Amino acid sequence: MNARVSVADAPFARAKMNYVGEPSPIGVMHVVDSLAIGGAERVAVNLVNRLSQKRYATYLCTTRADGPLADLIAPHVRRLQLRRKRTLDIGPLLSVVTYIKAHDIRILHAHGLSLFFARMAGLLSSVPVIWHDHYGRCELNDRPLWLYRIAVGEIGAVITVNQLLANWSRQSLHVPTSRVRYVPNLIDFSETEQPTIKLPGDPDKRIVCVANLRAQKDHATLLRAMALVIKSVPQAHLLLIGASDSAENLRHVRIQISELGLNENVSYLGPRRDVPAILRASAIGVLSSISEGLPLALLEYGDAALPAVVTNVGQCAEVVGHGIGGILVPPANPQSLSEALSTLLASATYRDRLGTQFRERVRSRFSACSIIDQISDIYQSVLQQ
Repeated sequence: MNARVSVADAPFARAKMNYVGEPSPIGVMHVVDSLAIGGAERVAVNLVNRLSQKRYATYLCTTRADGPLADLIAPHVRRLQLRRKRTLDIGPLLSVVTYIKAHDIRILHAHGLSLFFARMAGLLSSVPVIWHDHYGRCELNDRPLWLYRIAVGEIGAVITVNQLLANWSRQSLHVPTSRVRYVPNLIDFSETEQPTIKLPGDPDKRIVCVANLRAQKDHATLLRAMALVIKSVPQAHLLLIGASDSAENLRHVRIQISELGLNENVSYLGPRRDVPAILRASAIGVLSSISEGLPLALLEYGDAALPAVVTNVGQCAEVVGHGIGGILVPPANPQSLSEALSTLLASATYRDRLGTQFRERVRSRFSACSIIDQISDIYQSVLQQ
């Protein structure tokens, strides 16, 4: 069970801390729309779990719905679960403001689209807001600038998951440079026993793609590349893992699989909770996105020592060390993608070398300690404003 703090409990908890002569932990509430399986949601969970319990009293507010990631939340994290139905929903807004005041929360850390709800709550409770921007499509300029400019006006800080997003906040939203920080995503590297699972395909020819079925993930290019791969490697098998944001998207993927003659070479597994076990039972990790922030799936590939084939978008090149842990290919290019996949499938030695290097890179550069220190520095700077 996750710890829950009632309004009556909070003053006693703070007084007890002060009595023993230690400073009271700073109340920080992370705000996210849901706990569905997704990159932004996973980062929110990882951060609340990993923040120092001596320095911070951590809270996690879901504004719309719960989800499978709730099972990963550490017991010390306090939960507030709302059921917001609309962008402007007065009941949930007043509930969170009351909660913020009762528990002496001093920072709101909003992830993705929860920015707008958190900003309203912050204004009503006089608490600074930090916006964590996980978006991977800022180069497509498909977000309403006027609305985001209003939302980030006088904001405490903006954290972005790649440098392109940081530049977008500074240049397009006019957030002061000193208040924008690029901080890479992190994953929890804690070792857990993985179950034995049965999967389709030969493990040495198994390719896995962990990406929700969304337009920017460009599964269409990946499937066209697979149609080319099986001409030279007939045993190649692709596992697609992730939720679909619409029944129509899933239908199109299944139609394309059939039309390309890939029914025996591609399996859609949907969203899964045993992703680490699946990665460790595969040969290659792939992402064919046309746009990205810093994909958490790519970090998970590295943690599993899985060599990656990934498009050169967002911060992907930095993650794989410009070729140290995988092969970079241009987006929307089935030929280049198929050649890279075929090259790795042909050599277990090459895969092992890249996979080992990738794991070392991810664990050294994207460790929780380093990222948490950066987040803590941002918190302190916001509190001093």
